[in-house]
Amino acid sequence: MSRLLLPTLLLALLAGCGKPNEAPAGLQGDPERGRVALAQHACRACHMIPGVTGSEVYVGRTLDDLGDRQYIGGNLPNTQANLVRWIREPQTIDPGTAMPAMGVSEREALDMSAYLLTLKK
Repeated sequence: MSRLLLPTLLLALLAGCGKPNEAPAGLQGDPERGRVALAQHACRACHMIPGVTGSEVYVGRTLDDLGDRQYIGGNLPNTQANLVRWIREPQTIDPGTAMPAMGVSEREALDMSAYLLTLKK
């Protein structure tokens, strides 16, 4: 019995060894660096973001399903390039948005977008 149990347990452990929050195929950036950048830029001060620590807030929309959304900010197609633009310059896309420009670099925005686009329900 134990000869069957050990290989089964080993296979079960190995099945869970994938990289969490790995960027979907075709995306640029590093999701883990993006998660860190989201914390450093205090994005959690307004948004609920899985994997990013902070207060429980409901100022901005929760980002738990950003990878599933069709649009960003209501009318911008949800592509990585558009998400990078939105993160860096939300006021140029929607002058009425409450989201401020946070001084995010191009590299940080690319990494942030890679992380956010992994978030799916």
